Amino acid sequence: MSRTTRARAVRRFAAVTTVALSLALALAAPAFAHVEVSAKDARALAEDVTLTFVAESESSSAGITKLQVFLPEGITPDDVTYGEGPKGWKLTRNDDSYTVSGPALAKGEDAEYTVTIRQLPEAKSLAFKTLQSYSDGRVDRWIELEKSSGHGHGNSAPILELKPAAPDAKPADPSPTAKSPSPTPSETETSPSNADDAAQGANAAEEKKDDGSPAALPVAVGAVLLALIGGLWWWKRRNAAEGS
Repeated sequence: MSRTTRARAVRRFAAVTTVALSLALALAAPAFAHVEVSAKDARALAEDVTLTFVAESESSSAGITKLQVFLPEGITPDDVTYGEGPKGWKLTRNDDSYTVSGPALAKGEDAEYTVTIRQLPEAKSLAFKTLQSYSDGRVDRWIELEKSSGHGHGNSAPILELKPAAPDAKPADPSPTAKSPSPTPSETETSPSNADDAAQGANAAEEKKDDGSPAALPVAVGAVLLALIGGLWWWKRRNAAEGS
C-alpha cells in the first residue's frame, strides 16, 4: 500500500470514528441532566436563606410545568416563601412538600426559581427530593440519596451542603401556621408520606412515552464499538487487497 493510499484510508477511518463519537455524545447528553439547589454561604441554623433551584429539561417534545419538592426534616412548608421564578408560576403548600407550577415552559427550557427558608435546620446536608412534571404528563423523579447515573426516573436528589452553625446561632421559635391557598382540583398534588412512594405510584406509561434517553448511554457505546470494529475490518481488508 502506498503512503498516499494509507493516508486516505486513515482519514476515512477517522471520519467514521468521529461520526460515531458525535452520535454517542448526542444520545448520551440527556442522561447528564439534573436538578440543583444552591445558596450563598449556607450554614446550619442560618435564617432567611434564599435557595436557588435549577431543574434542567430532559424532554425535546414537552415543557416543564411543575416541580414538587419534598422538604427535609426540620423544614416545614410554612417555613418556605416563594421568591422569583418563571412567568406565571406560583407556590402551593402541601402537607410535607411545596409545589411551584404554572404555564408550560418552552421545550428544552430549564426551570429556575428561588424560595426563602425561614431557618435551616442543624444538619450537615439537606436533600430536597423533587418530582419534575412536563406538559405531556411525563414525570422525572429526582429522589435518590446516593449518586446515580442515567435518567431522571429515580436519579439523585438535589443536595445542599451546609457549613457549621455560627457560634451565636440558635434554633428559632416554630413558625406560626400560615394560611396557604387551597389548591383547585387541577392543582391537587399526590401527598405521599415521602417522594419514594410517589415514584413507585407514578404511571408506568410515561416511561414508554419517554424520548429513549434511559438507554442512550448503552446505545451510544454500542454505536461507537460497531463503528470502530467496522472501520478496522474495512481498513485491514483494503490493506490486504492492495498488498496482494
